[in-house]
Amino acid sequence: MYIEKINSPTDIKALDTEQLTELAAEIRSGLLNRLSKRGGHFGPNFGFVEATIALHYVFDSPRDKFVFDVSHQCYTHKMLTGRKDAFFNDEHFGDISGYTNPEESEHDFFNVGHTSTSVSLACGLAKARDLMGGSGNVVAIIGDGSLSGGEALEGIDFSAELGSNFIILVNDNDMSIAENHGGLYANLKALRESDGKCECNLFKAMGLDYLYVADGNDISALIEAFRKVRDIDHPIVVHINTVKGKGFEPAELHREEWHWHMPFDPATGKGLWEGGGEDYGSLTCDYLMKKMKADRSVVTITAAVPTNIGFTEDKRREVGAQFVDVGIAEEHAVALASGIAKAGGKPVFATHSSFFQRTYDQISQDLCINSNPATLLVNTASVYGMHDITHLGIYDIPMMSNIPNLVYLAPTNCEEYFAMLDWSIEQDKYPVAVRIPCNGVVHSDKPVDNEYSELNKYRITQQGRGVAIIALGDFYQIGEELAKLITEKTGTAPTLINPRYITGLDVDMLEQLKAEHSVVVTLEDGILNGGFGEKIARFYGADDMKVYCYGLKKEFLDRYAVEDVLIDNHLTPGQIFSDIF
Repeated sequence: MYIEKINSPTDIKALDTEQLTELAAEIRSGLLNRLSKRGGHFGPNFGFVEATIALHYVFDSPRDKFVFDVSHQCYTHKMLTGRKDAFFNDEHFGDISGYTNPEESEHDFFNVGHTSTSVSLACGLAKARDLMGGSGNVVAIIGDGSLSGGEALEGIDFSAELGSNFIILVNDNDMSIAENHGGLYANLKALRESDGKCECNLFKAMGLDYLYVADGNDISALIEAFRKVRDIDHPIVVHINTVKGKGFEPAELHREEWHWHMPFDPATGKGLWEGGGEDYGSLTCDYLMKKMKADRSVVTITAAVPTNIGFTEDKRREVGAQFVDVGIAEEHAVALASGIAKAGGKPVFATHSSFFQRTYDQISQDLCINSNPATLLVNTASVYGMHDITHLGIYDIPMMSNIPNLVYLAPTNCEEYFAMLDWSIEQDKYPVAVRIPCNGVVHSDKPVDNEYSELNKYRITQQGRGVAIIALGDFYQIGEELAKLITEKTGTAPTLINPRYITGLDVDMLEQLKAEHSVVVTLEDGILNGGFGEKIARFYGADDMKVYCYGLKKEFLDRYAVEDVLIDNHLTPGQIFSDIF
């Protein structure tokens, strides 16, 4: 096998085209080994094998710098830069992350997992190179799906003015995570169909030189193109047409399903993970579909991740124009929702917590200053959510709960979640965000409120004395366990409170607690700094009430085990009990 002798990019430069093609097949076998057992980004990596080989064949990394957008297509790059054991040797799977990581290799320049960033980051590398009299090529690698992101367009617009070596490699497989959305994709289609020769060319219109490669999975054609642009003295776009999931038939046929995939049988493509029971994605989809069919003014919006709330391709077709996927453009999604609400519609925008980080300005300026009644569904906003450093969902509480006019709700169970969601869609006074529970579908036979217009009213779910536990959202179940432990250990039941509202204080209730309580414990599924518990502690600052705030430290976690994080942050009932008694 050729891959056995590849320990750095230099090792591939002695291979001929036929050998490089064989190397590509070996690399796909390594990808299949890892991804079938561990899961991960399948389609992006399988489609970009030949392009990565050609890049390392022509350029000299790390002197020549590659910046991968999202970097979820960097696995071949990792194999060619000394990390192949993480693909062929199961014991070394944990050696690498799913994205580029400077701590792993000098060939990686940024730890990045969000979209549309590569051109801007690479512009910075090129600008610094030029200012300091450096040399070498800078290559920004970006997929067609990422081009819809505002930062990508900003970076491309700026790059035309660099006036020096700068290469943007556009990997066009006619696909984002799901299908692409937006007018620019008509131009990409025209460029593909005209072999890059059509008169309308969005890249040239933005002041960039342009080169097209019709077969982006042809190593010889790629090498020829990259040799043409190596050491170029001005910015240029190299537009290549690749096949997402290339080399694995199920991934080529079902590109959306195989963008990211759980472990599977490599012989059949059948998943090894059998999902059992309910999940909030399908439950939310079913609810919203019923709502949309009954009311034409209800609109569901996603930003390139429609299945985050269960909207598979068939479901999207069924509801038609009432479902809107804006592509990778979360900022636009929030402003669009505000406009729909202003005009009398009932918009619901759903995406992951870490992607909402890109929308702070739009939530504040476009939505909340105008007090338009749109609904934001914040998914995987939890320590129980995604576990890699670039997709953490634990920062939303400080970010969103301090925006004026926004009502941010944290349900504790399935019934409460849908009651809050229904109220939010039907009310016409407030912009509302709802955290989608992330600790499993927990049902309750206790009654839930259907009306939340009287803001910041907490609910006492167990009346006690001595200790009051205010347990927010997903951590309410920890609060229940803690309340039970306190009762068993001390013989006195504490008060247990479901605060429901992240964005405000129930001043009357907090005042009443002073009469028969000396200790308040707050629990929140997010970082403590600037979070919910600090608001409670500040309220009692001038009183004798002892307040213990429990949540997560302000830090970047990566590939963690939830149990370890809970223990490290003293979030088990036994640890909390030891702290307060």
